[in-house]
Amino acid sequence: MVRPIERIERDLAALEEAIAAIAKELQTAYTSYLNTLGQAVQQQLILAAYHLCTQRYSENFLKLSLSQRQNLQQSLRKLGKKSAEQFLALINGEEEKLQPQDVESEKLPECNQDDPEIVSAQETTEMESEVEEKQEQPEKPEDTIFSSLPPDPTFPSSANPIELAKWQQFLERATQYTLRRISHEANLLLQKAKILPEKLPEPILEAVGSEASADIVPSPPNLMSLVIEIENGQKSEESGLTQLMAINLRLVEIEFADTKLSSERKQIRNILVQLNKLGLEYQKKLRERSVAQAEAAWRASWYED
Repeated sequence: MVRPIERIERDLAALEEAIAAIAKELQTAYTSYLNTLGQAVQQQLILAAYHLCTQRYSENFLKLSLSQRQNLQQSLRKLGKKSAEQFLALINGEEEKLQPQDVESEKLPECNQDDPEIVSAQETTEMESEVEEKQEQPEKPEDTIFSSLPPDPTFPSSANPIELAKWQQFLERATQYTLRRISHEANLLLQKAKILPEKLPEPILEAVGSEASADIVPSPPNLMSLVIEIENGQKSEESGLTQLMAINLRLVEIEFADTKLSSERKQIRNILVQLNKLGLEYQKKLRERSVAQAEAAWRASWYED
């Protein structure tokens, strides 16, 4: 027997009030998290660039003049500062260059460090095609309101758990997208400064951090090692392959290196668990109300012959 519609409405109102309160917690938590992430990215970006310039490509760095080194360092600091501003802009969907459709197409899972892959310049087109095919595959459904939802860049004004889920998913995908974009811009700066190989094809740099790339050897945090083959004669004497190391900012490694950031991520997970429970209960109540309204409509239109 379905309960009276009035009682169901009261339950829904109470759930909406609880969802609105926890949504505010989620927004506050993400604001703090993205602020901390921006600061952490600035530090990790410089550390990654430091390793490339002093460990992996020290000879190239030493060829630069003092002014060239200072210009490179200044450009990296500016990029780090800009990245911090971009993360904060995400909280209100204010990032002008980042459109929802861009985020939706970026799956960006963590790379498998145990699966080596050799990338050549002539194979780039095929490699990008494989990425597109993988992106077209539907995600595995889960018993949660936070799965397989399109992104939404603005924080919802209503206490609708589905809209909140869309907003939360947008932030997560946008964060991964932003990290990948910052990594790419940093690698371009290093290439322009002649730290990374000058004749390295642009698609190779774009592939760093994508599904099509993978670490071939254990790398320092936020760096990726690739084996490439370039059709310009720059080949090693033994194998004809060249090893490249480039910046690849990874969220999991950034969080691991920052205890505050890791703690804030844990807080977000706890809030999402609560919100997911309320969201599922909210959907259940909506269904119950729909059934009650349908039964009332049936009785209202029924008459005996």
